[in-house]
Amino acid sequence: MPDIAPRHGAARLAALAALLLCATAAPALAVPSFAEQTGQPCSACHVGGFGPQLTPLGRTFKLDGYTMRAGAAFSNPVSAMAVAAYLHTAADQPAPPAPGTNTNDNVTLDQASLFLAGGYGDHVGGFSQFTYDGVGRAFAWDNLDLRLVDQTTIDDTDLVLGLGLNNAPGVQDPWNTLPAWGYPYTGSGIAPAPAAGTILDGALAQGVLGASAYAFWNDSLYAEAALYWTPSSGFLRTVGGDQGAGEIDGAAPYLRLAYEMDYDEQNFEIGAFAFLPDIYPGGDHTAGTTDSYTDIGLDGSYQFTGDPDNFYSVNARYTHEEQNLAASRILGSAAHAGNALDDLRLDASYYWHDTFGGTIGVFDTTGSRDALLYPGSASFQPDSSGFTFQLDGTLFGRDMSNFDGLLNLRAGIQYTLYTRFDGGTSNYDGLGGHASDNNAVRVFTWAAL
Repeated sequence: MPDIAPRHGAARLAALAALLLCATAAPALAVPSFAEQTGQPCSACHVGGFGPQLTPLGRTFKLDGYTMRAGAAFSNPVSAMAVAAYLHTAADQPAPPAPGTNTNDNVTLDQASLFLAGGYGDHVGGFSQFTYDGVGRAFAWDNLDLRLVDQTTIDDTDLVLGLGLNNAPGVQDPWNTLPAWGYPYTGSGIAPAPAAGTILDGALAQGVLGASAYAFWNDSLYAEAALYWTPSSGFLRTVGGDQGAGEIDGAAPYLRLAYEMDYDEQNFEIGAFAFLPDIYPGGDHTAGTTDSYTDIGLDGSYQFTGDPDNFYSVNARYTHEEQNLAASRILGSAAHAGNALDDLRLDASYYWHDTFGGTIGVFDTTGSRDALLYPGSASFQPDSSGFTFQLDGTLFGRDMSNFDGLLNLRAGIQYTLYTRFDGGTSNYDGLGGHASDNNAVRVFTWAAL
């Protein structure tokens, strides 16, 4: 790993200025701070040479608390990234999706982020992200993952023990199966999106804090338990955040169990997860009770790692959510207290030389009928399904000699195709709308430095 020198700082600042002025960049966790710290190119830890999809080495680096390094004891912890995109939908949206946008054919700076990321010594590491939302035109904290780790042996078997602090259930997970780091890895805040999603699927992200403890035994068995709570409104205002779906009553448990195995040139993972929050919807206590959610699911992943020039991966997740919406029913935003959602996600990708690749994703969400919970659906159902396709290319992910490993750039095109949207295929909204009207093409650039 190259030592930090003044010219690296100047190069990083100059590139950052050019990046923000040109607005041709994007998000995720392929921060060059980690490349500089480890002396490894992005492709060592990230599928396709760009984050956030992790290779086996990338998962080890994360589970070990981001502490692995080469060379100097300290490296520059500051990185940046940004995303810009063009979005076209099959039909004009009923109204501009955000201030300053059009009903179709929008070019946006989706986000620009600064990171503090790195490991300190052998036991402490993490990252914190601060983001400017180019659509909402606001600054706020973003993903946070801080860790305290130790490595020991039991009967000559390796054991990693860790404590963590994060601000989104699942953001600490090392696999790309859970929603926090799941496919698609970059998206648009102005694209049409189904109304329904599980509480684990980002509804509380950046509106909570969570303390976790985990163990990773023999590079195979992973177990984690965490508790999440809602910080004070004053704290959230200070960091530019909000409660999202609502305020957690007390603390909400999160549980994770996974088994990973390397077999010759292949890597397998199978796991289970659960999240069980009780929430005051919108932070409203007037109902005198809460909404209770029970998210339980299974996940699995597969990676072919034997050929450095041809990398295959598959990720899958199924989530069942039971909802007891007692508070929402009293407040008049749900017709039934007892509802449910089922969500299935599957994606498969291929990358050639960690440079060019493609991914196909399938999604299917079904749930209970509720006239007040899903008023935008003519059938009062949340059912949505379809496919997301992506082709992309990454310029500098394989070689540390390019820009001293301080710059990486990906460009790509996504196409989202809906077979159902908010409960229907035709006239799903009672106003003549078709699911296919929401099909969207997105061309994006995504840079990190």
